[in-house]
Amino acid sequence: MSIDPQKVRIEGIYQQRQDGCFMQRVKLPAGVVSSGQAGCIASVAERFGRGTIHLTSRGSMEIHWLKGEDLHLVKQELAKFGLTSRGACGGAVRGISCSSQDAARFPQLESLAREIHRNFTGNPRFEGLPKKFKIGIEADTVSGRHLIQDVGLVLAGDDDGVALYDIWIAGGLGREPQAGFLLEKAVPEMRIIPIIEAVVKVYARLAPPPKRVKFLATKFGEAELTRLVQGEPCYSEELPDRGGFKDNMTPAAEGRERLILPLFAGQLTAAELGKLALFADKNSAGLLQTTADQNIAFPLSADVDAKKAADELATFGEATSGAAARVTFRICPGNHECKMGLTATRDVAKTLIAAMPEEARGLVWALSGCGNSCTQPQLADVGIVSAKLVSEEDGGKTPRFDLYRRKGAGFGEKICNELTIDELIEKIRST
Repeated sequence: MSIDPQKVRIEGIYQQRQDGCFMQRVKLPAGVVSSGQAGCIASVAERFGRGTIHLTSRGSMEIHWLKGEDLHLVKQELAKFGLTSRGACGGAVRGISCSSQDAARFPQLESLAREIHRNFTGNPRFEGLPKKFKIGIEADTVSGRHLIQDVGLVLAGDDDGVALYDIWIAGGLGREPQAGFLLEKAVPEMRIIPIIEAVVKVYARLAPPPKRVKFLATKFGEAELTRLVQGEPCYSEELPDRGGFKDNMTPAAEGRERLILPLFAGQLTAAELGKLALFADKNSAGLLQTTADQNIAFPLSADVDAKKAADELATFGEATSGAAARVTFRICPGNHECKMGLTATRDVAKTLIAAMPEEARGLVWALSGCGNSCTQPQLADVGIVSAKLVSEEDGGKTPRFDLYRRKGAGFGEKICNELTIDELIEKIRST
């Protein structure tokens, strides 16, 4: 069966570096997945791939090593558990991310994430965009992730029981990092989706492929882009109160503990994910959370003995990740699977972890296999970008790395350009 890699991107599918192999990305709004859904993903990975799963820094799950002739079956299997990948790649609204899963009001954030996901996923009005369109929801500005979204939402309080959000737009990382700017403060929740639609419409009309919304901010300036977005008829719309229940699967956080299972490079096997789904059924009301640091978290049920659950989960930690996962280190697939990857990221990360002094192991690290910065290195305490490959006299090619340090708000500052691996190791040793 012949597969056109460009045409299937809208289904959340990318071609791998290896001929005939594909990656399927699964959207998980706010990074929340039920045990049944996790079991489905594990089954698909085992049946159609090589039994491995990758967690991304935006809370999605990826299944690698799929064959073209199986992709339609993968979609059918995911659909049986209410999972979709439509728009997880290509020119569409991507998965709705949230790194505030430990916040007291996370259930409220998750509910809004699901409403946005439902409105834009598979909606032909918001597909065929110049490039990807990313939305993130946060409880505060500490992580800086609101600055890297096409639309970033930050909880700003309440007005008579209605949640208010500050809206940031036109941010992004990639090869030209640009912080988003504040479009409007304290926006009532019922106006959020219409405003996002206004931003998408302006973007679709005025940006050439393959540019992001940040291109329009550079071209027109923040004031003019604001005027264009606010000029869209839908911008001032207010959705009616539909009644019913909220969409969150995560219960109220009050009185609950949350356990995190650290994973090295966001990697785990299908068998391990299946076991974790059973752990979730027993301890967290059948819920798992994929975190922005590529780990899995469990919001424990109120009647669960947290110490006993932690002891049980610790056995999974040793089995799935080992000592390397004790360092918070976001790592993309790199050239292990990704066509864009310049370096074997997992191997590089293990080398760097081995060289780290003990005090550096408490920092947040991120390594990107190319300049696309999928692991958000500019928002880590220490960020590393595989910048280029350099041809050597023997005909081989060796990578060069850019090094970032972040202190305080905003993006990290690039402190070194195009380091060799040996030079990078020396910098890490002195961190």
